[in-house]
Amino acid sequence: MARRILVVEDNDLNRKLFCDVLKANGHEVVPVADGNNVLATARKFSPDLVIMDIQLPGVSGVDLIAEIKRDGELAKVPVLAVTAYAGKGDEERIRGAGAEDYLAKPVSIGPFMAAVRRLVGE
Repeated sequence: MARRILVVEDNDLNRKLFCDVLKANGHEVVPVADGNNVLATARKFSPDLVIMDIQLPGVSGVDLIAEIKRDGELAKVPVLAVTAYAGKGDEERIRGAGAEDYLAKPVSIGPFMAAVRRLVGE
């Protein structure tokens, strides 16, 4: 069954890769490059999963995850966080904001799709 997945990623190549892989696996995907548009887009799209880059210009992915989890319409949507800058304590901070799973970049397709399947209940 196709799931609706919101991909929040400011890097054009990463965003295209994530979207292409998800579409090839039968999912409906909406890409978002600007973190400031995440909540409005998520409310409009009603995703089954949000894939969230943590390092976004002008806004923190961790803060966006916390906002999603505080939003009545979006709170139950699982979040898969991805980041290139995984420092000590980052995973705990990201999970503490509400992310259900976490992957460090560079992301390999196998573990990426395994995490997606787990989070959307496939």
